[in-house]
Amino acid sequence: MNLPNITHTNVDVFLNREDIILDTIAQIMKDFGLFGVEIHFSGHIDDAYHELHQQLVGQVDSLLIHNSDLLMSILYQVDISDRDISCTQADFPRYNQVEVIAHQIIFRDLKKVLFRRYFSAQG
Repeated sequence: MNLPNITHTNVDVFLNREDIILDTIAQIMKDFGLFGVEIHFSGHIDDAYHELHQQLVGQVDSLLIHNSDLLMSILYQVDISDRDISCTQADFPRYNQVEVIAHQIIFRDLKKVLFRRYFSAQG
């Protein structure tokens, strides 16, 4: 198994297996749950990215308006920097800032899942 080469533009390639999708969703739920923010998943694997992205857009938008400190804490927990957000914005010029942040959360938690799987397979 090679170290995954995941970029902002190839996320969908890695979200092609149910176990990876479910682990990524569980990681997102865990990261948000640490701060009392609930994320739900319908179980529809085929539409997982879109469903999560839309839900995260709503959560991020609400947090930006009502509790930006909490949002910053979540982004720190997920390990997302301003630079990460800027890079993602360049890759997705049609996304607004909230959509970029939502994508970045999915991207970063997917990376965590893939890296954890890679290193656990190494021994």
